[in-house]
Amino acid sequence: MGRQNSDRRTFLKLSGSTAAAGLLGSAANAQPASPPAAAAMPTRNLGQTGYKVGIFSLGGQAALELPNNHDVAVPIVERALDLGVNYLDTSSIYGGPQRWSERYIGEVMRRRRAAAFLASKTKERTRDGSLRMLDESLKLLQTDHLDLWQLHDIGLMEDVDAVFAKGGAMEALRQAHEQKIVRHLGITGHYRPEPLMEGIRRYPFDAILMAVNAADSHHFGFTEALLPLAVEKRMGIIGMKVPARGRLLSTWTPPPLDQQRHSWEGAVIAPTPGALEMREALYFALSLPVSTVIIGCDSIRQLEENVQLARDFTPLTDRQMRALTARAEPVSKQALFFRFVARG
Repeated sequence: MGRQNSDRRTFLKLSGSTAAAGLLGSAANAQPASPPAAAAMPTRNLGQTGYKVGIFSLGGQAALELPNNHDVAVPIVERALDLGVNYLDTSSIYGGPQRWSERYIGEVMRRRRAAAFLASKTKERTRDGSLRMLDESLKLLQTDHLDLWQLHDIGLMEDVDAVFAKGGAMEALRQAHEQKIVRHLGITGHYRPEPLMEGIRRYPFDAILMAVNAADSHHFGFTEALLPLAVEKRMGIIGMKVPARGRLLSTWTPPPLDQQRHSWEGAVIAPTPGALEMREALYFALSLPVSTVIIGCDSIRQLEENVQLARDFTPLTDRQMRALTARAEPVSKQALFFRFVARG
């Protein structure tokens, strides 16, 4: 493994190296096996990738981003694959500098790589910084390729300009794609819709990861213009922030206010429980034209409950969608806390 990682690091530094492409062999070119989720839950096309993804996918936060949480996190990933979940999302920043999320998922990918469409991200805005992030992602995830590599948290026009500038992150994404280290390219965000719209106008990304929940339309909505544009471009559309880290759910118990003030600088304080049940929050998102939604889980029990909801899913009517949107309005700021975090 050491020699392979050394070769890969050299490979990442070489722009346009044809010899290096051979290092990956057939593994990077092989299409991940879609059908594991087919028998377990409904599937949808992940845009034009040719991949059929289960409508519930596992996010790399919650238990998977906590330090020294191996005995909880790794079994969650294992169980997800057992249940037919076939899309795993993570990032180079989940779990802090130690990148715990990628470490835990890598423990499973070492043995079960073919069972999942594996997605990670770079928060770096430069080419060189992003290539370093990718090199470490491959090492921690114990794989020689990603199925999807994404620009993380494109929230401002400054982010778009930075990644598309000379020496910007898009050069890294294009290089990694051309050299078959990554199979597909994507863009992500949850702050404002306009920068994401500009990003997908500038480059034909295969997928977009965007925040969508029942409170969306009340503040800086993504579903009004961004979602239709992504549909028009036939992108794979992955929904996130579905229960808003629990803040949208009636079962959520707000932490003491003094703790909240220190957890998210500039974020909205959440003084009350949310307004929806998990079934309602999940079914709202799945009734939108998304390919799948990612949700982080704290336990196997929570994972199993979410998978069962996905198996039982039937689309909501327009009337039901409007009713959930109205019920979410009183808690909409706390349910969209990620759109009120100070940035700059």
